Amino acid sequence: MRIGFIGLGNMGSGMAANLLAAGHEVTAYNRSPEKAAALVERGATAVTTVADACTGDVVISMLADDPAVESVTFGDVDTAGILASLPQGAVHVSSSTISVALADRLTAAHAEAGQHFVSAPVFGRPEAAAAAKLFVVAAGDPAVVQDLSPVFDAVGQRTFAIAPDPKTANLVKLSGNFLIASVIESLGEAMALVGKAGVDKQQYLELLTSTLFAAPAYQTYGGLLARREFEPAGFAAHLGLKDVRLLLAAGEQLEVPLPIGSLLRDRFLSLLAGGGRDLDWSALGALAEWEAGGARPAPD
Repeated sequence: MRIGFIGLGNMGSGMAANLLAAGHEVTAYNRSPEKAAALVERGATAVTTVADACTGDVVISMLADDPAVESVTFGDVDTAGILASLPQGAVHVSSSTISVALADRLTAAHAEAGQHFVSAPVFGRPEAAAAAKLFVVAAGDPAVVQDLSPVFDAVGQRTFAIAPDPKTANLVKLSGNFLIASVIESLGEAMALVGKAGVDKQQYLELLTSTLFAAPAYQTYGGLLARREFEPAGFAAHLGLKDVRLLLAAGEQLEVPLPIGSLLRDRFLSLLAGGGRDLDWSALGALAEWEAGGARPAPD
């Protein structure tokens, strides 16, 4: 397929590279153009405008937040966005973690323009993106999602096509990130407890992941916590706060109370207030150790 890729950050660069490796024709755009250099060496075409990335069958956006996705999709008075540039019948795939409300707005706008919109956020950290081991959560017109199978297969190890309404994928992604943050917080509290009693944290983690909690989230984030390995960030703490806020907004709209979500919002605020904005979001779990008399999770 001819694929435009917008957003070459920690996740997008690996995803775009795997699309190239799978034989797709990739046109790459990034606000900081130097990030496209490695992809050009692999055969991608770098462009300097969003519009130039929208000439193919599919354009994928992998961006940090709602404002970034709104900017590249709707453009402004000086710059054409995806909506104005994508051919009729082509597909905008948003792999960004965005709000349910924005996904709904994008669905309506693309439909009015005669285009397709599919939400396909992913679970996995940058190393999984580089290894094509992401899990893709896709929602949209079933026929369009099916046609996109070669794209999703190139970047992930499994695709979950969950609903015809794109915003459903975004709700599922937010719920998953909420659960990961909950794991980080509870692991941090447990490690602070046993660590203050003299138990080796790495040994404790091995016990947990060999018996009760063998899931990747416990292995990955437990390891980062035990080693206090918060830099460089695979997923920055301020983005974790963003996701929890989006989760709470979705809960309010659906009239679903999320008391742990509210706790996590406040915990992230504490982390950011202490200088942890750009640390990996696993540093959230280190707050408990600091509060118990240990080191503050802060940049080196």
